[in-house]
Amino acid sequence: MTQFYNEHSKVLVSVDCIIFGFNGSQLQLLIGKRQMDPGRGEWSLYGGFVGQNENLEDAANRVILDLTGMKGLYIRQVGAFGRIDRDPGERVISIAYCTLINVKDYDDSLRIRYGLEWVNLNELPKLYSDHNQMIQNAISQIRRRINNEPLSFKLLPELFTLTQLQHVFETVMGEEIDKRNFRKRIKDIDFIEKTELIDKISSKRGAALYRFNKKAYEQDPYFNLK
Repeated sequence: MTQFYNEHSKVLVSVDCIIFGFNGSQLQLLIGKRQMDPGRGEWSLYGGFVGQNENLEDAANRVILDLTGMKGLYIRQVGAFGRIDRDPGERVISIAYCTLINVKDYDDSLRIRYGLEWVNLNELPKLYSDHNQMIQNAISQIRRRINNEPLSFKLLPELFTLTQLQHVFETVMGEEIDKRNFRKRIKDIDFIEKTELIDKISSKRGAALYRFNKKAYEQDPYFNLK
């Protein structure tokens, strides 16, 4: 610390992490009961205070790594939440971040260790402070971006069927999509690559398996307009 700004009051800065997971049929959130006061025992997102020598995104990645055991995940800043009375303990400004994972890739021992639960998005309880608003903002942003960013592939296995892909879109958007129109549109996108493999487990007739071609996406001028 330096001698500067001593005439100004200090506030705490934290990150809160919104971890969305797709379990094959539902969009879920990883939440738990608070282990500290104020709000001990209330349902809550998990987060942490930003360290003195830590960038905001580094702090979010640290929390997400602790809770998921996964590195290199897609994360996006949702926004800043600074209502004066949002935390009855101290003046705390929180920066919310969200990430997307496939629940099947998640190490369930971490859920048990931290006392977490996967809860369906449409069955969320009342959460601590403004955490419900953070989640609402995050899902609204994802719904706006899912057509122009490869977010859906974060929720799928490496190889997937078009039915699985459509299911992700419907789950995130919260509405049904016409199958014929969806498939016509998807088949015109170069970075959704059809493989020679067939899924004979989830489809009795056998469905073609697809993969996300990251290189083709990065070279597509339409999807990479800044």
